[in-house]
Amino acid sequence: MTQSVETPDPEARKTWMGLLARAQAHRLAALLPDPPSHAVLRPAEVGAVMVRGRIGGVGAPFNLGEMSVTRCSVRLEEGAVGHAYVQGRDKDHARRAAIVDALMQTPQGALVRGAVLDVLAAEEAARRQARAEKAAATKVDFFTLVRGEDK
Repeated sequence: MTQSVETPDPEARKTWMGLLARAQAHRLAALLPDPPSHAVLRPAEVGAVMVRGRIGGVGAPFNLGEMSVTRCSVRLEEGAVGHAYVQGRDKDHARRAAIVDALMQTPQGALVRGAVLDVLAAEEAARRQARAEKAAATKVDFFTLVRGEDK
């Protein structure tokens, strides 16, 4: 096992792990069809987390409900360890996301960023743009008319 593991910037890692968690499972599988050899440290397992909310984003927190999540941890032959938590019950999605996390900590990180993460980010941006355009089409602009009593 060669030690060619790079310490990632915590903010950059947070960004790519969030992107992998939000990615569509079938797209991640298509972008990483043949994962590299790896050892499973924590097999993909399904659990639940409590989702909390705040009224108006600033009020007192309250328990909104539970959500299914799947987590997984892997180690590549190079020694890099990857972790993933994804929404839902897709164990393969969690395993592939953990593998990508580990790959991003190796010298192959730049290649993985271009081949996987940049593609997923572009697709996510397109989905958000389409959703924003759909919402904008239903926007209602209210205006006031000058009435007689306003004179």
